Amino acid sequence: MTSLFDCFCDGKVACADRDLAARDLPWNPHPTFPGVALKHLVTGRDTDGSFSLHLVRLDPGKSIDAHTHAASWELHQVLEGRGSCRLGGREAAYEPGVGGVLPAGQEHSVQAGPEGLRLLAVFAPALL
Repeated sequence: MTSLFDCFCDGKVACADRDLAARDLPWNPHPTFPGVALKHLVTGRDTDGSFSLHLVRLDPGKSIDAHTHAASWELHQVLEGRGSCRLGGREAAYEPGVGGVLPAGQEHSVQAGPEGLRLLAVFAPALL
């Protein structure tokens, strides 16, 4: 059975003027956090800077250490795996079906469990 994460990796984004094929987009190693990669499904170029949409893949036991996005709200939707997110002074368990809302300027971090963690992340305004 194909996972929801795999469906997003092989799927498409339907835009008003074209379809964007996710399978044709590269995985980009995170510039700061080893074992983390991103696939930029929709960027600010596609939305006049309003929002961006990204697949995030954390290898088992890897993390996105504490950081902030000064100007962007972030929404996580956990698609696969398990882990945790520290936000607003609390730790939230991450598993499929859990969403996380991270206000602009709020420090947060994400930790993958032993099976890794796969997220769909939305930034408003766009991160890229």
